[in-house]
Amino acid sequence: MTSFDDFVTTATPQPGATATDVLRSATVAYLARYKGLSRMHTESDLRIYLSWCAERQLEPLTAKRAQVELYVRWLQEVRRFRPSTVSRRLSVVAGFYRTCVIDGILEHSPAEHVRRPNVPPESPTLGLSHSQFEALLSAARASANPNDFALVAMLGLLGLRIFEATGADIGDLGEEHGHRVLRVVGKGTRIVLLPLPPAVGRAIDRAIGDRTAGPILLNTRGNRMDRHVATRA
Repeated sequence: MTSFDDFVTTATPQPGATATDVLRSATVAYLARYKGLSRMHTESDLRIYLSWCAERQLEPLTAKRAQVELYVRWLQEVRRFRPSTVSRRLSVVAGFYRTCVIDGILEHSPAEHVRRPNVPPESPTLGLSHSQFEALLSAARASANPNDFALVAMLGLLGLRIFEATGADIGDLGEEHGHRVLRVVGKGTRIVLLPLPPAVGRAIDRAIGDRTAGPILLNTRGNRMDRHVATRA
């Protein structure tokens, strides 16, 4: 939970607790339903909603259905996220409020009757052609930020999912039977060792530089790159 310290603590609110204490307790209770990468992704999506509320001086536990609808509209029209992304982030908010109802913090969920965007049954995303991927690699290689090239190489040449690439640490690099490998934690905490092609190894080495520990991919602030930053890149 260290990545969520701005919002939560493990303290249980005592009688006379403030609204902030109750919100922290409710958030801890909701995130406790998840583990591993699922928990990390859920807290990342919930962080966006709590930040949206804070910017509008809105107490999340007093929000009404219309305000959750406005959040959805903001995701669609201001942030311009795809329907699948909007639907996933709304599901996180709905799950949070549903847990609040289960725990007796709220009587009703303000997200219960919020309209969900229509998500196509089949993904509209098409894979890149060979020439398009070559162009993407060239653009990433020319970037002043070595993390861009390492990200594209890990996604395109290793076939990693975005959360697998951003979750990789320097300590996950090693050797196995004479090959340089990367230890990857996939879905369901499944662990695999992937041999690193020389091009990917060089890209990773450029991103790491002189560092000996920590995440492989960094954002511009020197912290771990998350999937949102990676998607924008």
